[in-house]
Amino acid sequence: MNTTDTTPLRAVALVCTLSPSPHPSSSQLLAEQTMAALSEHGVTGKTIRIADHDVQPGVKADMGEGDAWPEIRSTILNCDILIVSTPIWLGHPSSIAQRVLERLDAELGESDDEGRMLTYGKVAAVCVVGNEDGAHKVSADLFQGLNDVGFSLAPNAVTYWVGEAMQGTDYQDLDKIPEKTAATTKTLAANTAHLARRLKSASYPPSS
Repeated sequence: MNTTDTTPLRAVALVCTLSPSPHPSSSQLLAEQTMAALSEHGVTGKTIRIADHDVQPGVKADMGEGDAWPEIRSTILNCDILIVSTPIWLGHPSSIAQRVLERLDAELGESDDEGRMLTYGKVAAVCVVGNEDGAHKVSADLFQGLNDVGFSLAPNAVTYWVGEAMQGTDYQDLDKIPEKTAATTKTLAANTAHLARRLKSASYPPSS
């Protein structure tokens, strides 16, 4: 496929807050800011708040009647970029983020005609927010899981904000975006879009 620096890309951000809409969410806010940064690189797409959907527990692509994951999975497979945005809970990704990884585990059993997982060639990145420490640990957990199920990671594939420990301020409570977070979001967007375009023009080799 012939791609250029202006080849359109598609992205979806899975927001893994525990709170359904319309409850305010710092994870939603940072995901939206990341999507806005990606739009500056010719990327379009949408956010999906997982708590608004009945994503059932399990490790299959479709867990049966009422399961919302098949439609979300279809959106992921039709995109070039996947963003996972999570709060920090007790030093870990949210339980919803863990469920997303568990449902993505089904991709280990899916492949194209050349033996490659259907997620090969897609690029993932992570957003993390919290008012406790743990952003590096949370991103490391998500990076490993996303890579295991076939996604590629660009350099600096995480943007995050962590507030002062044992305080109540959330990211959404801030008057303005902190300079460092804004800078890491821009870097994530630039590197992720760049890698996604490279992978569209040069597929991974067939798997044995």
